[in-house]
Amino acid sequence: MVPKQTNDNGNKGTGERFSSSKGFILAAIGSAVGLGNMWKFPYITGENGGAAFFLLFIACLIAVGLPVLLAELAIGRAGRGSAASSFVKAGGGKVWGRLGLISVIAPFLIMTFYILVAGWTLHYAIMSFSGRITTDVDFNAQFSSFTGSYLPLVWAFVAMILVAFVVIRGISGGIEKFNKVLIPGMLALLVILMIRSVTLPGAMEGVSFFLSPDFSKLTPEAGLVALGHAFFSLSLGMGTMITYGAFVDRNQSLGSATLAVGAGDLIYAFIAGLIIFPTTFAFGIDPSSGPGLVFVALPAAFSAMPLGWLFGGLFFTLLAIAALTSLVSLLQVPVTYVMEKWNWSRNIAVCSISLLVFLVSIPSALSMGLIDIEIGKYNFFDFIDFFASNWLLPLGGLIVTLFAGYFWKNAAQEAGLTAKWFRIWLFMLRYVAPILMVFVFLHSTGILKFE
Repeated sequence: MVPKQTNDNGNKGTGERFSSSKGFILAAIGSAVGLGNMWKFPYITGENGGAAFFLLFIACLIAVGLPVLLAELAIGRAGRGSAASSFVKAGGGKVWGRLGLISVIAPFLIMTFYILVAGWTLHYAIMSFSGRITTDVDFNAQFSSFTGSYLPLVWAFVAMILVAFVVIRGISGGIEKFNKVLIPGMLALLVILMIRSVTLPGAMEGVSFFLSPDFSKLTPEAGLVALGHAFFSLSLGMGTMITYGAFVDRNQSLGSATLAVGAGDLIYAFIAGLIIFPTTFAFGIDPSSGPGLVFVALPAAFSAMPLGWLFGGLFFTLLAIAALTSLVSLLQVPVTYVMEKWNWSRNIAVCSISLLVFLVSIPSALSMGLIDIEIGKYNFFDFIDFFASNWLLPLGGLIVTLFAGYFWKNAAQEAGLTAKWFRIWLFMLRYVAPILMVFVFLHSTGILKFE
């Protein structure tokens, strides 16, 4: 283990490290398997034909997601700095450090609305376990009433305190220990809920929808959606993997870690599908019913099944764990930046940024029904989500691919690949990933449209 230093700043590199390969991989998986896999993945799969879309997602994950993930981890370990300075310390010019700031700003903005959704999951977990969620059969009105009140801010504050408590304890003492406990716990909950879902009457129709591909339903737009989700589900373009890479030991195989994180993300998405689709089909719910699937449709399903309060509570606890492990990695990105940039202590950095995140989350919460806060055609919540997810993340990923593919002289040494695999990796970074990411960017921003 590398000895700890008194600070993490400057060209000396960060003194903190993950204490083990297992701890690092679990933390990276915790970052990757967030709410997107359980909340977003089911309904976009439902909208795009089920199993065929899932296979397309796997292809995108392997062809583009994994090469970019390896590049981010390698840049972080080479630079031993923040998501911005690692580009410079790895051998790039100052312009790369400025471009890297996108990967510091993006996670901050994402946290400001993600912390609200994390609060929703905590609220719904308590409501489910207490049985109160079934007292009102109009679940759409129930959700609207909740998000249109001040309660989401209370729960967001609770979630922010939990996340700050973990990050303030450092890399090995906080983030690593947190993920070592919660990731296995999350897997156990996934398996329990999957068994319950596939044994429901009529569940096999949902299993068939998820696992029997109909390629006639695939469209060019579905391809770009699958690619964008593969990118988002691995936490790419938001600085988390670069930041985590900065705390990885030199003896760690980044290629093996990349495969492990990709496999963890894929397994999580697969089991999530075997939870969502059997449940929706068993209770006659449209699996393409949009983001409201989780907070409106599924509570209705849980209320109708035996011991629904228990399984609903476990489901929302699972969502809460996924949200919190992702938020921990997101918070660490700006924390690392300000500790390095202004020589702040970890305590001051975590407390200051956590407070700022919560304050910026207030207009997002209010815009959900209390106050009319709009930017263009979006309310404030949706605008921050749209801008961070559809503009900053693709740009952040594009910067990584261009740097690693064209400008980084020591890419081969840091990636640790054999000559054959390095050539394949470099080809994907130079000629495949950047082009596809440009298409994702144009599509997600509405510039490229399909009839």
